[in-house]
Amino acid sequence: MDLKIQDYICPGKRAHLVGVGGVSMSPLAQVLHGAGVIVTGSDMHESAEVAHLRTLGIPVTIGHLPQSVAGADCVIRTAAVHDDNPEIAAARAAGIPVFERAQAWGALMRHYENALCVAGTHGKTTTTSMCAHIFLAAQRDPSIMIGGVLPALGAGHRVGHGDTIILESCEYCNSFLSFFPTVAVILNVDADHLDFFKDLDDVKRSFRRFAELVPETGFVVADRDDTNTMDALAGLDRPTVTFGLEEGDVHAANLTWHGGFADFDAIVNGQPYAHISLSVPGVHNVRNALAACAAAHCLNIPAAAVEEGLRAFHGAGRRFEKKGEFHGAMVYDDYAHHPHELQALLTTAKGLGYRRVICAFQPHTYSRTHELFHDFVEVLKVPDITLLAEIYAARETNTLGISSNDLALEIPGSIYCPTLADVTRQLRRLAQPGDLILTVGAGDIYLAGEALLRGEG
Repeated sequence: MDLKIQDYICPGKRAHLVGVGGVSMSPLAQVLHGAGVIVTGSDMHESAEVAHLRTLGIPVTIGHLPQSVAGADCVIRTAAVHDDNPEIAAARAAGIPVFERAQAWGALMRHYENALCVAGTHGKTTTTSMCAHIFLAAQRDPSIMIGGVLPALGAGHRVGHGDTIILESCEYCNSFLSFFPTVAVILNVDADHLDFFKDLDDVKRSFRRFAELVPETGFVVADRDDTNTMDALAGLDRPTVTFGLEEGDVHAANLTWHGGFADFDAIVNGQPYAHISLSVPGVHNVRNALAACAAAHCLNIPAAAVEEGLRAFHGAGRRFEKKGEFHGAMVYDDYAHHPHELQALLTTAKGLGYRRVICAFQPHTYSRTHELFHDFVEVLKVPDITLLAEIYAARETNTLGISSNDLALEIPGSIYCPTLADVTRQLRRLAQPGDLILTVGAGDIYLAGEALLRGEG
């Protein structure tokens, strides 16, 4: 029987969300609650998100208990929750339909004329945030879903009343294949999430299928400079707009740099479209901005809004986010967790004029660390000093017997830190005026920097 999720997320129905405190699940809970769905949830830990949901009248249980699904019309789960979860097993035993988070977002986006979905192995959160700034500046009143906190929103989502929804769209577990994009942005395609995908070709196939979801009246926006992206989209029969630094339907001209920050003209189909002054550093952000420009042009956003939106964008939460100053050293935090993201971050950091770059990196998942081990080793040689926190397990158990100490043994001068408290102590010992301290990773490494700034450790 083909169950349609839209039949279960309508006013008066009860939806139970497993993993409700997550960056995509919490906004989903709030959007469903606002639409009249009776929402309950569960999560493994107390958090600020869980506390916020309770203030809205959404009950959240800590721990995954079979009885929590009793009385629910449907259960919605995050991609990290598997069939052996007690609540999922209980739902199936009771005949309660179980849907994926992405299916719920997909059902919601069908209510919008424009669904701008931003995908790519790297840069999704930043580019989605740039698009959000542009559409807000254009007063299009968009709905927004970002996998992080955007300071302009004070949250990772926004429920608007306009004709456009803007969503960060993740390839993990093929989640974005449940979406209905009218504009699909593909920033890049790289080997990642190899605990799910077989190899790079498998990743490419997933992005190809994502692009094929776009209707003939829509647009695929793709990085002309990225070989894997162009390979994945070869022969695609959808309207495609390419972007690139120097070539492509949308590209940069008159590019100049001011202390690591770019100024350039965005050229669209050979004609000047907008003059961009970025408030986030690095060449990778020029590419992200060009992608946002291309998407905005596809949806008829005036140049003035593009200029205003990008100028006002100072970064998303945990994306080169300034945290404070300690003993004359500036402390920043970043979510980078793939070698190519690290390369972009560290190359940018080295060009900002600091005396030393000290990077405290926490690898994210055992499988990624194992599969990309040598790439991590090479890129972590870039900072002047590298600290390595132990691997953040996330959804995995350490069946590979791998440790961050294995990386440290291959990186001259690096320091292995078994605990976050050790990271904080080392940063306290090392910090000197003129240094740039970076806490980097997709786990909880930011806590080490925050403890440093509070004077702990």
